[in-house]
Amino acid sequence: MRWRNLIVPCLAVALAAAPVVPFNAYAATRQTTFTVTLTLQTDCQISATNLNFGTSGVIAANIDQTSTLTVTCSNGAPYTVGLDAGSVTGSTVANRLLGGTGTPVPTVAYQLYRDSARSLTWGQTVGTDTAAGTGTGAAQTLTVYGRVAPQNTPAAGTYTSTVTATVTF
Repeated sequence: MRWRNLIVPCLAVALAAAPVVPFNAYAATRQTTFTVTLTLQTDCQISATNLNFGTSGVIAANIDQTSTLTVTCSNGAPYTVGLDAGSVTGSTVANRLLGGTGTPVPTVAYQLYRDSARSLTWGQTVGTDTAAGTGTGAAQTLTVYGRVAPQNTPAAGTYTSTVTATVTF
């Protein structure tokens, strides 16, 4: 019996001193790789703020105002921005018109320019009367300079036109 009393404590000490080996210590592993891809194509986005000439009475002096176009193009992408004649019947890039209400439709002449001196008309013929730039990947702001020159003032009312800005890239 004494022998049995010695075996149990000795066995307990031996087991406690034995190294503990986790079950997965001998598990095999394998690895692989994979490719992550993104293809970016040249792209541009454009937005605009409205141009408001405000409220006036008789148009006896220049009324100058500005608005902005925001162009965001892929880095390194060359682009041009053109402005059409507007939505009023009879309007051309050389002679833009704001239209009122009535029959016949009353109009007010105005012009849009690429420069603050208001000497470079902003049109839609690439290489002739458009603005050009190169994309940086960030938003770029272009200023549209507007002018209503002195002219015979038509009837009171609100005169509008919708101009389309086009970015070509």
